[in-house]
Amino acid sequence: MVTLQNAENALKSVYLGTVTELLNTRVNPLLAKIEQTSADVWGKEIRTAAKFGINGGVGAGDEDGDLPSAYGNNYMQFVTTLKNLYGQIEISDKAIRASADGRGAFTDLLNAELEGLLNASKFNLGRMLYGDGSGKLCTFSGATPVCDGTRNLIEGLVVDVYSSSGTKKGTARIKYIDRQAKKVELDDPSVSVAAGDTMYVQGSKDKEITGIGALFNGTSIYGVDKSSHPFLTPYTKNVNSSIDEIMIQEAIDTLENEAGSTVDFISCAQDVKYSFIEFMGAYRRNIDVAEIEGGFKTISYNGIPLVYDRFVPDGCMYLLNTKSFKLHQLCDWRFLETENGKILRQNQGKPTYTATLVKYCDLICGKPNGQAMLTGIVRY
Repeated sequence: MVTLQNAENALKSVYLGTVTELLNTRVNPLLAKIEQTSADVWGKEIRTAAKFGINGGVGAGDEDGDLPSAYGNNYMQFVTTLKNLYGQIEISDKAIRASADGRGAFTDLLNAELEGLLNASKFNLGRMLYGDGSGKLCTFSGATPVCDGTRNLIEGLVVDVYSSSGTKKGTARIKYIDRQAKKVELDDPSVSVAAGDTMYVQGSKDKEITGIGALFNGTSIYGVDKSSHPFLTPYTKNVNSSIDEIMIQEAIDTLENEAGSTVDFISCAQDVKYSFIEFMGAYRRNIDVAEIEGGFKTISYNGIPLVYDRFVPDGCMYLLNTKSFKLHQLCDWRFLETENGKILRQNQGKPTYTATLVKYCDLICGKPNGQAMLTGIVRY
């Protein structure tokens, strides 16, 4: 017979390992390539030493002259706080009792809930990877407010709306998105948007992981001022044209020659992918297909995976050395437990139970100048 205790045991012993594997390797191609480690985690912070430049203890000299002076590697300390990532599933008491006499029905119930969690995580983890840590989804403008992009929005997402002055106006759920007109309808009429307003995922403002966007935006990163340290400045170029091999190869060669960085992953917006395919077609080139970590299939450029991701800004291409990134974590995904070890908790005043997955982590790039971004790419 299926009971609440059976549900807890199944979530802990059967589903947790599978869900953890899927969240770490199957939700996003970029995340699947990034090493995850518990190293350099100190309390609630991550403190890691990033090496830049080369060892200085080399040189030529006379047969009986002085040896070169010893100079060690150059290091810079990066510091960031662990970010708190949560995911929840909810099961009603009625659903548990309805499946009490059939393990198959109970399994279908848990599978459905966890599949929903994975789909939501796929969206939010992918978005955070390419974000800047602020959690901002979009900004509104105009007399009949329209947003500056819908790539970070999806129906069902619960969002906080902030005024241009930074005051929180309210929380609501996205009911409908007109992606052509770039208009958003919320399910709560009392939460309205106006020109200058911004939108964030509920409770997430300035609390998300330090994504790719943070490398190219802002004046500091990992507690270090960018202007004082050229090592923190990645390669950027606004090409204002359609894509071609020269601009891609130029960025790759610049990273290799100036930063000793080897590009092994390219991600781009949808319009950039189309521009690349059009370029290959115009010169009657074959488009190679590669299979990468996590079972993802994608096109490639000179053996380097070229992946379309909805969260890359329009007209943009990132050229990355994924070996420079690490997702530092206090622990892998775990269920929150009560004092007596319970993971299913009854919602106050409701006949439903929730279980919460949590992970404390942040993303750090040890070689920011080894990454590149091309912008202004247009269709042929």
